[in-house]
Amino acid sequence: MGRLKEQLETKPVLILDGALGTELEYRSYDVSGNLWSAKYLIEKPEAIQDLHETYMEAGADILTTSTYQATFPGLIEAGLSKTDAEKVLRLTVALAKTAREKVWSSLLEEEKAKRSYPLIGGDIGPYAAYLADGSEYSGDYGEITVEALKAFHRPRIAILLEEGVDFLILETVPNGREAQALVELLSEEFSTVEAYLSVTSPNGASLPDGTPIEQIGSLVEMSNQVLAVGINCSAPKVVTEALSVLSRSTSKPLVTYPNSGEIYDGATQTWSEDADHSHSLLENTQAWQTQGAKIVGGCCRTRPSDIADLSQGLRG
Repeated sequence: MGRLKEQLETKPVLILDGALGTELEYRSYDVSGNLWSAKYLIEKPEAIQDLHETYMEAGADILTTSTYQATFPGLIEAGLSKTDAEKVLRLTVALAKTAREKVWSSLLEEEKAKRSYPLIGGDIGPYAAYLADGSEYSGDYGEITVEALKAFHRPRIAILLEEGVDFLILETVPNGREAQALVELLSEEFSTVEAYLSVTSPNGASLPDGTPIEQIGSLVEMSNQVLAVGINCSAPKVVTEALSVLSRSTSKPLVTYPNSGEIYDGATQTWSEDADHSHSLLENTQAWQTQGAKIVGGCCRTRPSDIADLSQGLRG
C-alpha cells in the first residue's frame, strides 16, 4: 500500500499546503512573467524552501513541489538548457524534502504524535500553466491531442518520481482531454504511482471547456491509481455543487482547495473582483467534509494563516 492510500484510509483529513505565488507576492517577490513563482527556483530557491517550511509549520500534511509552472518547454523558453531545466525540476523535490526534515526534526515528540509525517506531492500543473494565458479558467487548448498532452506531461512526471515524491498531484485541470491523457498516462507508463486529480470549474457542473464534472468522476472511479478527485482554484460558491456532482459518479474521497473567489485575468496577470468573505475557508471546508472532502486546503489568494486555521479547526 502506498503512503497516500494509507493516509486516506487511516486519517480523517489531510491538509494541503497553500498558494506559493500568492505568498511570494505578499513577501514582495515579483511573480509576473510566464514562469510565475517558478522563476525563483532559478533566482532564489531558498525562498521556495522557506515557504514549504512555513506551510508545514502551519500544519500542512502535504507539501507540494513547486512544479506547477515549471515544465521542460517553459524553462527552456526562459533560456535554460535541457540539462539545466532537468536540474531545476529535480531541485523542487529536494527543496520540499529538506524543508520537511528541517521542520520535523524541530518538533517535540508530543507534537509529532499529533500529526502525520508529511507527504510530498509531485505537482503536475496543467498544460494551461505552460501557456500562461489564464486558460486554467477557459480550458481552451485548441486542437492539441490526447497523445500530445501525454508527451507534454511525461518527462516531468518521470523526474518527480525518480526523485522520490510520495504521489502525484494532477491539479487545476480545465480540459477533459487533459484529464483523460493524465489518467491514461499513469496506467500505461507509471502503473505503480498514486495520485489525486483536481479540476477547475466555473459553475460546479462542468470544466471550463464544457466537459461535465460527472464524466471526470466516472474517469477516476475506473482508475486504480487516482485515489481521490475534486476541485481547486475555483470560487468557493461552486464547490458544493461540484462535490454533489462528483459524488454521484464516484465513491472515492473528494478534494477541495478553492481560491478566494476573485477572478484571474490571464492577459494582465492580475486578480479582480472581491474575495468571497461570506464564510471562512474553515467554515466552508467543514461543510464540504460532510460531502466527503478528505484532502483539503486553499489555492490562489490563500495564505499560511488559512492553513493554520484549518489545522487548528479540523484537528484542534
